Amino acid sequence: MPTNYYDILGVSRNADQKEIKQAYRKLARKYHPDLNSGDKEAEKKFKEINEANEVLSDPEKRTKYDRYGDNWKHAERVQQSANGAPFRWSSGGGSFQDADFSSFGNMEDLMGGMGGVFSGGRRRPAPRPHVDVAVEVSLEEAFSGTKRQVSMPSGTGSRRIEVSIPAGVKTGSRVHIAVDKNTQLFLRITVNAHPIFQREGNDLYTDVSIPFEDAILGGDVDVRTLKGKVRLKVAPDSQGGQKIRLAGQGMPVLNDIKTRGDLYVTLRPTLPKGITDEERELLVKFKALRAEVEAVEAE
Repeated sequence: MPTNYYDILGVSRNADQKEIKQAYRKLARKYHPDLNSGDKEAEKKFKEINEANEVLSDPEKRTKYDRYGDNWKHAERVQQSANGAPFRWSSGGGSFQDADFSSFGNMEDLMGGMGGVFSGGRRRPAPRPHVDVAVEVSLEEAFSGTKRQVSMPSGTGSRRIEVSIPAGVKTGSRVHIAVDKNTQLFLRITVNAHPIFQREGNDLYTDVSIPFEDAILGGDVDVRTLKGKVRLKVAPDSQGGQKIRLAGQGMPVLNDIKTRGDLYVTLRPTLPKGITDEERELLVKFKALRAEVEAVEAE
C-alpha cells in the first residue's frame, strides 16, 4: 500500500488540520464501500485514505512521518541508530526520558512541529468515535423529511435517541449528526421502492391511464404527485407512451429544498370494456373511415 499520505489525500505538506479533514471527508464519501459495493479498487483506495488520515490528523504521527517518511513507525530505532544513544517515549504525561534532541533543534521548534499535542501536560483529545446506523424511509418521508428513533451503543448497552432526516435524501445518503462531544452518528439511508413513482436522481416518473378517446380528442386527467393531485391537460392525438414533464413536481434537492426535480408522466391510453351496440356501430364506421384515409395516404 503506498504511503505518500499527502498525495493520497491530495493536500500539500503545509496543509493545516482543517484542509486535511476536508480532503479526508470528501474522499471518504467518494470511495466509501457502501457507495461502491463490490468495487475492489474503491475498497483499496478507502483503506489508503483512512491510513493517510490516521497519520496526518495526529500531530505526533505526522511529525514522525514528515521526518522519517515510510520509516516513521520506527522513528525511535532510527534515532537510536543515528545518535548511538537511547531514545524512549514515555506514554505517561507526555514527557521525554533519556532523549538526545541534538538533531531536532530546540524544544520550542519540536513542540511547534507537533501541532500542540501537549498542553499543560495533557494529550490531545482522542477523535470522536463514529457510529453508523442503517435507516429506511419511504419516498414520502424522503420528500418532506422525517424523524426516527434509533438505537446506538453506549457504555451501559444502548440508548435510543430521536434524529431528524432532512428532505431530499436518497439511497446511499449519509446523514451526519453530532450526538454529543464524544460521539458522531452517521445515518445510512435507504429509500424504499414506491408503488407509483420511480425515482431517478431528483426526478420522478409515473404512469397515468387515460381513456383512448381522450388520447385522440384531448381531455383532462388528474395526476397524483407527492404534494397532492394536479390537473393535467392531454393534447389531441397523444400517443401511448408519450411523456409529459411537470416542472418542479419531483424530489427536493438535499440541502436545497427550494429546488426540486421534475415529474415525468407517461400516458397509457386504455380501451373501453362492455361497449354498447351504438358505440360498436360508431367504431365500425370509424374503422372504415380510417381505412379510406390510409388508402389515400398510401397513393
